Amino acid sequence: MKLSGGVEWALHCCVVLTTATEPVPAARLAELHDVSGSYLAKQLQALSRAGLVTSVQGKSGGYVLTRTPDRITVLDVVVAVDGAQPTFVCTEIRQRGPLASPAEACTRPCPVARAMAGADAAWRAALREITIADLAHDVDEDYGPTALAGIRAWLGGPDDEATTA
Repeated sequence: MKLSGGVEWALHCCVVLTTATEPVPAARLAELHDVSGSYLAKQLQALSRAGLVTSVQGKSGGYVLTRTPDRITVLDVVVAVDGAQPTFVCTEIRQRGPLASPAEACTRPCPVARAMAGADAAWRAALREITIADLAHDVDEDYGPTALAGIRAWLGGPDDEATTA
């Protein structure tokens, strides 16, 4: 299975938004991650359509999480960006070719389809157990408690950066 790069970008943005005290403009998030602003805007729009973030209009506008980070799962973000479709789609190959099984003999999914559906279900269950709060906690664990605080200060703008450096 391959997820789009947009999933990675959206997850990072959600973690960053856990630190924000004000709405964060898409351009600021793109600058922070050194990514395409227009492509990132599409990911943020997908998160917005899914109800995970909301866009605040105006001079001080930007994006904010709509729920607490412990109520947004990694699966929520994956589904928002890449869709809810299963990772494997059976094409009933067993019903093709010179030894094809007749449709009436195929009353249940084949072993391949069952295995893939089970793996998809396990993958989704695992992602459903990880929240944005968990990811933010892991950032602090991996990089120290100043990592997210540094992002918070950077998001505040150049004046805030100078006072925290």
